[in-house]
Amino acid sequence: MGYVSMQLSSRTATAIGLLFGLLAVAVSAQTIPVPTVVVQAKAIGAAYELDGIVQPVKQSTVSAQASGRISALLVKAGEKVRAGQTLATIDDREALAGVQKSQAQINQAEAELRNAKANLDRTRDLQSKGFVSKAALDTADAAYKGGLAVREQASALALQSSISQGFTRVSAPFDGWVMQTHAEAGDLAVPGKPLVTIYAPQPLRAVVQVPGSRTQAVRTAVQTQVQMDDAQGQAQWVVPVTRSAVPSADPVSQTTEWRFELPSKDSAGWVPGQQVRVRFLSGQPSSALTLMVPQAAILRRGELTAVYVASVTGFSLRAVRLGSSQGLDGVEVLAGVVAGDVVALDPIRAGLVNAAPAKAKK
Repeated sequence: MGYVSMQLSSRTATAIGLLFGLLAVAVSAQTIPVPTVVVQAKAIGAAYELDGIVQPVKQSTVSAQASGRISALLVKAGEKVRAGQTLATIDDREALAGVQKSQAQINQAEAELRNAKANLDRTRDLQSKGFVSKAALDTADAAYKGGLAVREQASALALQSSISQGFTRVSAPFDGWVMQTHAEAGDLAVPGKPLVTIYAPQPLRAVVQVPGSRTQAVRTAVQTQVQMDDAQGQAQWVVPVTRSAVPSADPVSQTTEWRFELPSKDSAGWVPGQQVRVRFLSGQPSSALTLMVPQAAILRRGELTAVYVASVTGFSLRAVRLGSSQGLDGVEVLAGVVAGDVVALDPIRAGLVNAAPAKAKK
């Protein structure tokens, strides 16, 4: 009985093994289509490239407007701030004393004004009865008007003292991020001394210094592209929404500053200070033809740069030597493929065992 049971178990295990084997064969028989593209030689427009820097369009260096010792610096670099938020406080004891002094002057001026008004009323009554001269009435009226002027002066001084006291609380002019702090608690603050630099994260712009010999080429460019590598090391090209030039040249370097505002949706992950590459494309194509492949077709593994080339049996990995990136047109290929080769647009899927080329795009 035991021998029969063992024989049945062995047959069951064999059947299960055969079943899994058939399933594996069926799965392996399924091909994985991979989109492809035909390598072509193109006439690329003449281009000129310059290095640039990302800058915020909206940036402010907040400075002190009052003198005194900095009591507290309430923010640090990298913090987010809101418009009106207090960034730093300055010792306001001197400013508070000025406010109290101004209030005392207002009280004194109002007391003197009440006395002058009462004297004017008495003099007017006496003059109507003929007891005093018209000159006495004029003197009393002049004293009253002088009291009004003194009170207005005291009120203006009080307002000035109140504004000066408000300067002891340094606040953020707009929503943004703290880029840098220029002082510490305990430092002496004087009017004009920088305390904090803040910037708005959007919009951003790319800034380049264009030599005088290239100004005309930049001015007549039909398209401008700004390039920066993303987190995966792939070149990301962005077309600016506006461009402008500072109408003056640096007297030492003889360069002109050009500014290119970037679209917010494409530059959301960029930060000020990052280096970018700015390309200016002319409308006239180059006489030489250049082999181009899309950025998506390039596989980078360490120092290896390769593409998957389609063949009758699937795909084969082939190392390539790349030239300069041409932005939205792709990347120049110097060696490794020839015109007419079909390369995979998804190198990750092309590396699978069952990958098969789909219909190539041209």
